Amino acid sequence: MLRHGRNIHQTEKENIVYDWISEDPPCVLDSVGIEQIKASAEKLASENIDLIFSSDILRTRQSAEIVAERLRIKEINYDERLRDDNWGIFQGKTKQEAWAYFKNMEEKFDKAVPEGESWNDCYKRMTDFLKEIDNKYENKTILIVSHGDPLWLLECLLEELSKKEMLEKRLSMMKVGEVRKL
Repeated sequence: MLRHGRNIHQTEKENIVYDWISEDPPCVLDSVGIEQIKASAEKLASENIDLIFSSDILRTRQSAEIVAERLRIKEINYDERLRDDNWGIFQGKTKQEAWAYFKNMEEKFDKAVPEGESWNDCYKRMTDFLKEIDNKYENKTILIVSHGDPLWLLECLLEELSKKEMLEKRLSMMKVGEVRKL
């Protein structure tokens, strides 16, 4: 799995919650992000990747396209279930405002933000996605290009972690541009 490369939300807007879909203004990879993904693509060159599945959000599409070009994979499968978690009414607001909605981090597992989703909602999306590709693509090496929280939740799913263990694992969430093998 690959987390998208660095973009303006890791530099200019690091305290602002992503716009989930609209991306106005567009959240493109910056030059560092492009180089991160190129380096990750080099690491993936020896992995014999058969298929690429990616979130359809711009920063992940850009990341997937860079990797696909390096690996000479002609088709990228875009899947809405791989999108970042939806922060609803807090999109474009500060992270402090968004997190103030919860008494503690663990509450985000079960409590969805208005017009958004909970971590459990995102976890279910990732579970459904993983079950589908597992059933459909036996003996294939698949690259999943997504966002921090969905990839963190996917790792937790495979490791069958408790909520407490999941929160501990969140401290070592994938960095932008990072590749991890599941």
